[in-house]
Amino acid sequence: MRILVTGGAGYIGSVVTEELLHAGHQVVVYDNLLEGHREAVAPDATLIQADLLDDGTLRSTLKAHRIEAVVHMAAHSSVAESCEQPEKYRRNNVIAGVALLEAMRDTSVEKIVFSSSAAVYGEPELQPIDECAPTRPTNPYGASKLEFEKELGNAEASGGLRHASLRYFNAAGATEKCGEHHNPETHLIPLVLQVAAGLDPRPAQGDRHPAHAEGDRRRRQAGRQGRRDGGSRPKRRRQPDPGRRQRTARDVRQRPRRQAGGIR
Repeated sequence: MRILVTGGAGYIGSVVTEELLHAGHQVVVYDNLLEGHREAVAPDATLIQADLLDDGTLRSTLKAHRIEAVVHMAAHSSVAESCEQPEKYRRNNVIAGVALLEAMRDTSVEKIVFSSSAAVYGEPELQPIDECAPTRPTNPYGASKLEFEKELGNAEASGGLRHASLRYFNAAGATEKCGEHHNPETHLIPLVLQVAAGLDPRPAQGDRHPAHAEGDRRRRQAGRQGRRDGGSRPKRRRQPDPGRRQRTARDVRQRPRRQAGGIR
């Protein structure tokens, strides 16, 4: 099958490209290389350096390579940045995705697999997360993924498209050639491994590590406020009741021991 992989020069996209090639498919990588890496693209794949909003290049690529299916992985993916620049995430993760769907429709490409995110669930009520759990994203990144999922559903309902969305997070691992290469690195597992390998001397927890930036901004602010308040408030010691005898070490030693079957 002839497959277009958007974002195929990124971490997960480059590994997906490798696997598709190993399975015997023909792969065209479509990536603007703003965050991807040319050297991560497998030599047997065709690289088109362009943006999804470059409508002319996108449509000519789909036609010239007679694309039969799309794996859509091109997206911005920093939770913290999405809170600071939500319009950037909607433009790249939603509007550019809709442009891709329109180009696919006009060139008769009917199959798409979308790289979504478990961030669409927000704060789940139950763990582990069930696929049918309510979707309540808590940041613009998760909201952009969910919005494009809805666009996919609309496109399929109107006919001419079949799609699947993969919701995952904290992907980790590598092949012999491809692995994570983010700057700055914000993903939990590679940061923990860097600390374990001695490549990062900072503790992999708390406010002092960059991984902390990937949490919910409002929750972090509330947590920091709570710690500040807790540290500034005087601690009140519980006053003893003058009418109640205080327990002593002798009382503790004389307590009956609990054994199997109850207290004997």
